[in-house]
Amino acid sequence: MSQSQPFILDAHLDLSMNALEWNRDFTRPVTEIREREQGQTDRKDRGNGVVSFPDMRRGRIGICVATQIARYVKPSNRQFPGWHSPAQAWAMTQAQLAWYRAMEEAGEMRQIRTAAQLEEVLELWTGRDAPENTEKLPIGYVLTLEGADSMITLQHLERSYNDGLRIVGPAHYGPGTYAPGTEWDGPLTARGRELVQEMDRLHMIMDTTHLTDPAFWEAVELFQGPIWASHQNCRALVNHQRQFSDEQLKCVIERGGVIGAALDAWMMVPGWVKFTTKPQDTGVSLKHMVDHIDHVCQLAGNSLHAGIGTDLDGGFGKEQAPLDLETIADLQKVPALLADRGYKSEDIDNIMHGNFLRFLRKNLPK
Repeated sequence: MSQSQPFILDAHLDLSMNALEWNRDFTRPVTEIREREQGQTDRKDRGNGVVSFPDMRRGRIGICVATQIARYVKPSNRQFPGWHSPAQAWAMTQAQLAWYRAMEEAGEMRQIRTAAQLEEVLELWTGRDAPENTEKLPIGYVLTLEGADSMITLQHLERSYNDGLRIVGPAHYGPGTYAPGTEWDGPLTARGRELVQEMDRLHMIMDTTHLTDPAFWEAVELFQGPIWASHQNCRALVNHQRQFSDEQLKCVIERGGVIGAALDAWMMVPGWVKFTTKPQDTGVSLKHMVDHIDHVCQLAGNSLHAGIGTDLDGGFGKEQAPLDLETIADLQKVPALLADRGYKSEDIDNIMHGNFLRFLRKNLPK
């Protein structure tokens, strides 16, 4: 892979969830993972995955923000999938952590806990001695928790911090333990307010993605630390509660945060009906991702707060992704699309990696 192609940081990938719940071996190419899933019907996206380590390396996606995710659902909330007790949810996050450790031992990944470790991984990929062939390079990852339901107590949060967890998104879908999320409503819970204060004490990053409007405004007022929105599109373009309003986007911008554009098609174009609409019905493409990126840049008045947080293989695959994306390596098509919109090379570098790198340099432990 030529280093003439830009380095990419993807701020949201559900790698361990796919490995353990979808039983995908990410050390193999996407084509092989798809072939192995032929004939399986247990999940909507079987045979349609787009993420693997070889394809990430082919696309020079050398650093990502990788999730732990395990939602707890009460018996009264059967419309949302999840684990039936907080202990089960916690145990799943620990299994996911064990998978990341196994990938580290295999040389596939390298955990980034500090700003110094961030620079070490970046040097491997972009430094003077970085190889043209990226096949053997470890993919750096910063650990995030998507939805905090698995935190049985605040002591579990500190334990996770000691294991390298640096970012927490309090909400996911439905009525969470700490905060309501997508397709729900309401403010932070009492436990959620305690969680946010504990995150402050630990000097963590808060991911505002998935928060309801009331919970968002309460959380950003209560939390004094750094915030971002790792995989978040714009309500002005797709009018749904899952997206952020211009006022919310401006708040993240004013706090020095970065907003990562997501590639789940229902978040990219209006009128998408999950499990019914097909990409060819809407013509959804990477140009629509650029629409959301451009909207953030216009609100900010510069290119310093937009990035990429694809959420690819986040419970969907090619059946709910841009038509011109065969695998995650096709993120390399985005720079040309930005250039076509008049973005200069410095702006493009900001969006593809620079903004999230700058944020992490400032806010990870030294």
